[in-house]
Amino acid sequence: MKNNIYAILAMGVFLSLSACKKDFLAQSNPNAVTVENYFKTENDVLLAVNGAYQSLRSSNTLGENSGLFTDERSDDTGRNDNQSNAGEPFQFNDFSLLPSNSYLKAHWVALYQSISRSNVILSNIDKVSFANPATKVNYAAEAKFIRAIMYFELVRKWGAVPLVTKQLLTTDEVIAATFRVPEADVYNQIVADLKDGLNSTLPNFQTTANIGRTSKAAINAYLGKVYLTMAATLPNNKAENLSNANTYLLAAYNMKAFGNLSEIPYTDVFDVTKKTTCKELIFQISYKQGDINYSSSIAANNQAKGETINSLKVSTGIGGNVKLDLINEYETNDLRKDFSVKFANEQTVRDWFITKFRDASSLATNNGYGGNDWILMRYADVILMLAEVNMLQGKDAVAIQYLDMVRTRAGMPVYAVAKTDATYAAKFPTLKLAILHERRVEFAFEHQRWFDLIRNFTAAELVTYLKAKPQSSYGIAKLANVTTKDRYFPIPFDEVKLDPVKMYQNPGY
Repeated sequence: MKNNIYAILAMGVFLSLSACKKDFLAQSNPNAVTVENYFKTENDVLLAVNGAYQSLRSSNTLGENSGLFTDERSDDTGRNDNQSNAGEPFQFNDFSLLPSNSYLKAHWVALYQSISRSNVILSNIDKVSFANPATKVNYAAEAKFIRAIMYFELVRKWGAVPLVTKQLLTTDEVIAATFRVPEADVYNQIVADLKDGLNSTLPNFQTTANIGRTSKAAINAYLGKVYLTMAATLPNNKAENLSNANTYLLAAYNMKAFGNLSEIPYTDVFDVTKKTTCKELIFQISYKQGDINYSSSIAANNQAKGETINSLKVSTGIGGNVKLDLINEYETNDLRKDFSVKFANEQTVRDWFITKFRDASSLATNNGYGGNDWILMRYADVILMLAEVNMLQGKDAVAIQYLDMVRTRAGMPVYAVAKTDATYAAKFPTLKLAILHERRVEFAFEHQRWFDLIRNFTAAELVTYLKAKPQSSYGIAKLANVTTKDRYFPIPFDEVKLDPVKMYQNPGY
């Protein structure tokens, strides 16, 4: 069969399992070894785990260039040039997304391909004898972590999705697994996978040589975010989910190797020379500066024509476009604004572009082969999630203490002072909106905004929130298009065709 999900979920014939033991970024295909003959030694499993990590780099999964599925769905960024409104990418921000969209389909396919890599590892790891049983447990924990964060992407974007936790070898097995399961079941699997990692001997933080691999700090932080999302998304057990979110976020927070967040300058978080030493970073996707295959392109991609702040590579386009709505939300003197965005004066651009990710060093070359790692979890996120959890639990005073940690690092007045300012109070009249604002300016362009919106608002509330914004600050994309259906993406058309009953379409599409 040629149906997509069959090819995606089976993945039982070939798997790119290669990597150098000392440098797990250096992937190469070992002549497409068949799975049943591959897993013989500990190193074979290590290479397979490295291949699973490699899948995170893709622009169709979680990599630095995957913002189409997150930031461009939100009120932060979007295509805003004269040609953009004719293409499929524009549909994401315009709330005119079709089930036939090829980018949507590619995203779905890539996420399941990554899950399949983890499933292949977990289905074959018992074939191998390990000198130290803890090594086996750790490799399994890493595979489960990758599977968990991929399902976390799927369930937040699509809701109920197929849930597969083993290698599928036959067409019959694939057909049997091709059905959407309730969101609660997907979340339960995510939680189980992550908790298994806490029973391993993975370190609290990875060593410099293993930056890019998961750790117990990362697992705790993700568990906190998952439980926080469950509290907002699932109708039952809200109090219990919030309590669990607080427990795991505090576990991650208490592992930190610094005192106050203010000890770490905001700019250090994104400095390519400090990506292995910055104590705020918890989990990141590693990129290799100067390497044609494994370098980062985000600095060069975001740079606008006529500018040199991001990269030595000469830009001929508008760069990473920023919506005026976000620009207007920055408070006066917020140091994060000048570091994160810039107005390009070149006459064919005349717009704001992203400057948050920079590598204009000679080591990145004129080709823009940057060394930026893509940060998926950092301590400011943990801190603001703790603020959110405590606010939802009715503990405003505690929530404000966490909120102020981030505001102080950014050179902003503490919340008690800020809310005495008429402009701030009018824009963010509640603590919930103040925390949401802080997350927006702290994590701008880090692919967080859309998830923050759908976690903090119901579908109806989200429509009201977005439509209240002035169209003039939103760009070409039409705010009038947004409806409650846009809380979720449509299931790709080819997947619905497999079984219109079991792979039913989301409402409104």
